[in-house]
Amino acid sequence: MLELKPAHPALKLSGLCMGLMLLANPAHALYKVVGPDGKVSYTDRPPIASNDKISTVKPSGVTTAVDNPSTSLPAALRQVATKFPVVLYVTTPECEPCNAGRSFLRQRGIPYVERSVTTTEDSEAFKRIAGANDVPTLTIGSQVLRGYSASEWVQYLDAAGYPPTSTLPTGYKHAEATPLVPPRTVTQAPAARPVATPAPAAAPAAPAAPPNPSGIKF
Repeated sequence: MLELKPAHPALKLSGLCMGLMLLANPAHALYKVVGPDGKVSYTDRPPIASNDKISTVKPSGVTTAVDNPSTSLPAALRQVATKFPVVLYVTTPECEPCNAGRSFLRQRGIPYVERSVTTTEDSEAFKRIAGANDVPTLTIGSQVLRGYSASEWVQYLDAAGYPPTSTLPTGYKHAEATPLVPPRTVTQAPAARPVATPAPAAAPAAPAAPPNPSGIKF
């Protein structure tokens, strides 16, 4: 697991606030648990009791790997990928845990979206999402898994309903990583208009000859 240096100390407070919001709001939980006594609770961990009933809480507003109209997935896989979209957050190619996590998802046959965290803007946005700067980070729906752990990733992918072995169609290609924050488009300033050069002032007229009342000519 690698840790990215925070871009700004104020991000620590924002990450803490985000974490408290996720715990306080059941809409961000991955599981709705109904106990034997009928009591309902929300959790981001799979329940342990065998007699608990589990139903998923569908996230909204999340970009998924199935949003690409050219992607053809089996119906069952498309359904679970829509309910619990998988996003992998990585950094530079030198990040070995990131590479291991990517290989795991591809071998398991998980359709996922990959986002790279390399710039200061990426780091700030990533901290708001994950609450920390650990890479790789995997999100399954609204569940955040920081750091690569094959056993933990298997547990949550199984709980979300992803098949244990790949059912991706032959020739399926995973999309390349894209920046978490799209680069800004540089707008060129309009060309300056040429300044008109003022015409030179006309030379003053020669003074008129003084009157000659004597009528004498030279």
